[in-house]
Amino acid sequence: MDMRLTGKTAVVTGASRGIGLAIVQALAGEGMRVAAAARTVPPALKETGAITVAADLATAHGPGEAIDQALAELGEIDLLVNNVGGGDGGAGQVGGFLGFDDDQWRQTYDLNLLSAVRATRAALPSLIRRRGTVINISSIGARMPHGGPIPYTTAKAALTAFGKALSEEFGPQGVRVNTISPGTTRTALWVDPGGYGSALAAAQGMDLERFLEGLPGAAGMTTGRFIEPEEVASLVTWLASPHAGSVTGADYLIDGGTVKAVRPIAIYRSGGNTGGGSPG
Repeated sequence: MDMRLTGKTAVVTGASRGIGLAIVQALAGEGMRVAAAARTVPPALKETGAITVAADLATAHGPGEAIDQALAELGEIDLLVNNVGGGDGGAGQVGGFLGFDDDQWRQTYDLNLLSAVRATRAALPSLIRRRGTVINISSIGARMPHGGPIPYTTAKAALTAFGKALSEEFGPQGVRVNTISPGTTRTALWVDPGGYGSALAAAQGMDLERFLEGLPGAAGMTTGRFIEPEEVASLVTWLASPHAGSVTGADYLIDGGTVKAVRPIAIYRSGGNTGGGSPG
């Protein structure tokens, strides 16, 4: 399917590896001109042909500077993908709520929530002019906040709510905003020694390889395997395309069947409940 993205412009944050790198590759493959923002610029990112923007996206000024450079290099922005997220390696991430101090909470929210707030704020004037699209990469941790470090999962929950609020405010101005919530994906977070997966394995007295073999089953993934970054990237290209022109305010799970519940939708208005369910 032709995604009809040729010649349009995109900014992708957290683009150096994993899901972010896969998104850059997919968008460039669809003929988009891409500005790829990351703290480091590895060879694989350079090979995509994207314009690379070195920026520390966890700082107050980094996202805005990245958007300014993208505007200077590419002109108006059609698509912003707020992908940057995660955090420090696994050490200190598995001890529960009382193990996190204020600095860790602040750093996690700066990276996983406020980076998106700041990048979107800087890009919105251009996105409004172009009737563009914002896609936020959240996590199933937003729906299952017990399933990971609490600063991370609650930051992702806030990111998901941020996207929904933006879609309502700026939809009338032509800007579509959607969220993608991946489950357990084959990224450095899980597979690298010293990452979160390694710390979980150590906490359970297992070596990393054995832990990863059993993780899809333990996570309840009916597909029985990790999600690949390229699968998330494919969903990004469709959501960015005119084929998804009526899709906004949505949160797409790509989790291999991990989340089992169907969230009921109840609509309540003054004078009566019109949604077929109870209010609240």
